[in-house]
Amino acid sequence: MTERGLPSLNALRAFEAAARLGSMSLAAQELHVTHGAVSRQVRALEEALGQPLFVRQGRGVEPTAAGRQLQESCHDAFAQLRESWARLRRAQADAALVLGCSGSVLARWVIPRLERLRHELPMLTLHLAVQEDTPAAALPGQDAALLLAAPPWPASWQVHELAPERIGPVFSPRHPDAERLRALSARALCDEPLLYTASRPQAWPDWARASGLPPESLRQAQALPHLYFLLEAAAAGLGVAIAPQPLVADDLASGRLLAPWGFRETPARWMLATTRAGDPRIAALAGWLQRELAEG
Repeated sequence: MTERGLPSLNALRAFEAAARLGSMSLAAQELHVTHGAVSRQVRALEEALGQPLFVRQGRGVEPTAAGRQLQESCHDAFAQLRESWARLRRAQADAALVLGCSGSVLARWVIPRLERLRHELPMLTLHLAVQEDTPAAALPGQDAALLLAAPPWPASWQVHELAPERIGPVFSPRHPDAERLRALSARALCDEPLLYTASRPQAWPDWARASGLPPESLRQAQALPHLYFLLEAAAAGLGVAIAPQPLVADDLASGRLLAPWGFRETPARWMLATTRAGDPRIAALAGWLQRELAEG
């Protein structure tokens, strides 16, 4: 017996299955345990009650009067548990999943794909929240966060790694030196005043190291507060910016931006972080994000 005066749930499940099926062996098959395990659970109940719960009928078993009373109670209790569990699962499925991400990622990558997300994951309702700073370990107010970040990560996070980050220089055909820059190697950027975000000043040095250039040879001249503003400044012809490939893929396809030197992998990763281990909605979202990033 437990401290609260009730037998174990496993013992009651074994008894209920044996009473319903009229057989210890069939109960063992249904519960994926051995015949002996079911017998021991039933025997423990009988010892705790001080009276038998079954009598043998040929190769099967038949509940005694006490057994029939307990069987009825178990049937009702398990039915209520199943219904309560189903309601909770339905409520979770219907609830919006709060996803945090930066405003730039939201505007340039998530929003253009929302219609496809809704079509391919119709069971998932998203509530989008702008998260500009690195979120706290508890991810307050969020069920998950879509991030570009490098390890180590908080131990409390369950991290779904989605794709490596790839960054590269981009500029507009409207840039005053666009034609000249397109004809030169990436080393030409050592002589260019570069645009960067104040929140990610390491992006240019990371790209330089991956490209075989000394980071100190680059001149970061103009800081913008967010990546969205950085890319708009580049599209306006104000300079050369550094950007993650997925966030400029549509601009490159339309010719609004140019990336003649390609993109380089950095230590950072696209990742989906959560503290809600086991939430099937987050696993489904992670798989969808991974496929979208793989397709560019």
